Amino acid sequence: MKSLLPEDYIEPRCPLCEAPYGVKEEVKPVPQRRIADKLDDYMSRRDYAGAERHLLYWLEEAILGHDKRGELMLRGELVGHYRKNNERDKAFLHAQAALELLEELDYTASLSAATTYINIATAYCAFGENEAALPLFEKARTIYENAPAVKPELLGGLYNNMGLTYTALDRYEEALSLFDKAAEEMAQVPGSEAEQAISCLNKADALEAQDGQENEKAIQMLADRAWELLNAPTLLHDGYYAFVCEKCASVFAHYGYFSAAETLSARAKEIYERP
Repeated sequence: MKSLLPEDYIEPRCPLCEAPYGVKEEVKPVPQRRIADKLDDYMSRRDYAGAERHLLYWLEEAILGHDKRGELMLRGELVGHYRKNNERDKAFLHAQAALELLEELDYTASLSAATTYINIATAYCAFGENEAALPLFEKARTIYENAPAVKPELLGGLYNNMGLTYTALDRYEEALSLFDKAAEEMAQVPGSEAEQAISCLNKADALEAQDGQENEKAIQMLADRAWELLNAPTLLHDGYYAFVCEKCASVFAHYGYFSAAETLSARAKEIYERP
């Protein structure tokens, strides 16, 4: 008796259809590192339309290739992209999809989950949903603080973002404590002066929100320290530095450091206009 071969009972696969019953889908991973490097290139030139096309193209490839981990990475990047471009509905759409993927992949206690929680929480904050953001930050904090040998820059970034959320919720003592923790963590990282400067300015904003002009001297010291950090000779003047300069320029102007604000804006423009 002739044995049946798979081709005798499995229908030919249509490229637009799901796999036949009983056949496991082949996973075709997307090149995450290459995707991230190309995204950095787009962002360094402020080519936001190109960045979106790039991410959506690879998202479709990840979905077609059944690469759930790649899809999670791309959804997270899209959350950040739409946050920066003030597209709330699109950011929240990809945020929800990313949270569902964490559950599907059973990643909810992983470092990848912490990164995703922070990314989504930051987007929620950007659109005024601070109460919704806080539980996600707390989940990320639990993961990071209980994981062995977590990089200090990860903790520093988390504490900074959490501190901003507490400031927005008028919980100033908790915010100030977190900004100090962020500065302590980032001080351990070579070349992190820009992030330390952000912590200083975040703390200055929290002090002003808490007590107004009563903290004028402390605010001035923090602004002076931030300016010193942003002028560190070891800082690489790349696209990220330009982004930080833009972000900090308005804060310096707010505190009356108009020359510093103009200098930072000019630096950012020079970097962005490089060929």
